Amino acid sequence: MSLVRQGNMICFDEGPSRFQMRAVGIAIREGHLLIHRATYEGFWSLPGGRVERDESAGETLEREMIEELEQPVQVGRLLHVIENFFTLGTRRYHELGLYHQMEVPAGFPFAIDGSIVHRVRDGDADLEFIWVKLDRGSLAAVQLRPQSLVEALLNGGVPVHFVDREDAPLPLTGAQP
Repeated sequence: MSLVRQGNMICFDEGPSRFQMRAVGIAIREGHLLIHRATYEGFWSLPGGRVERDESAGETLEREMIEELEQPVQVGRLLHVIENFFTLGTRRYHELGLYHQMEVPAGFPFAIDGSIVHRVRDGDADLEFIWVKLDRGSLAAVQLRPQSLVEALLNGGVPVHFVDREDAPLPLTGAQP
């Protein structure tokens, strides 16, 4: 067994498989949810990033949002823990996601028409952000992942632990970096 560390990130590769720990933010404004994607992905997810060693999930989310939104956020309570199993490209992932409430500054761009409100380069990926109406049809239309998150977002409530297994590879729209 050969494990490859990804810097200080809690992320290990073993052959074609990767385990990673991710901190994720749930930002809601006027009934809309902030989502993002890398431009080569054919699905959307909530913003966040991989946790670094000796860093709490809340600290990770604060750091990642300064990098991605170019603004500080306020991280709230833990809402969901999701073990997400999926394939992206040729790599199989096992991701442990810690999903927190998140407040973005009032000055962060907002649009209800689904237009891109923010773009940023993050490592090798170009990320784009939109606000999507927080309802079943809108979340299905953008292919929000992981899929079990849709029910959790619509039902609210106490922290919930889900295990989500995607049997088919996730869609890509272009070449990966």
